[in-house]
Amino acid sequence: MPESTRISNDFDFEFGTWRVHHRRLKERLVGCADWEDFDGTSETRPVLGGNGNVEDNLLEFPAGSYRAIALRSFDAAKGTWAIWWLAATDPHRLDVPVIGRFRDGVGTFLAEDTLGDTPVLVRFLWLNTDTATPRWEQAMSTDGGAFWETNWTMDFTRA
Repeated sequence: MPESTRISNDFDFEFGTWRVHHRRLKERLVGCADWEDFDGTSETRPVLGGNGNVEDNLLEFPAGSYRAIALRSFDAAKGTWAIWWLAATDPHRLDVPVIGRFRDGVGTFLAEDTLGDTPVLVRFLWLNTDTATPRWEQAMSTDGGAFWETNWTMDFTRA
């Protein structure tokens, strides 16, 4: 199959319906050690003929529930994925996409963004993708990636 028509199955592990346990720092990049735990659900399905997918989330925050989606697309020529986040709390704003790939079962995705007025490097990791309990982690760095603060984790179990 020509490179430009190659289909990636990197995210096939996530297709279907999941229960999700979230753990999120209450404040980011200020030395906070206070975490909040909450649950949610997620359903992921392929789009773009297999070179993309949509993850539809219900997040049950302590302060109230809301919906969000992760939209992913694969660039076959570069062998990379882009991931965007769109939340119902800000329905006209797509987050800056994180871009990356899977190597040895670990997905690593990076983007330059800002938190308030502070430039940050954002990292998404997909871990344990070959198990029944995949894990997603988000981290941020203010020093170009020398130090990472993990600020959100999601642990998935099949619904």
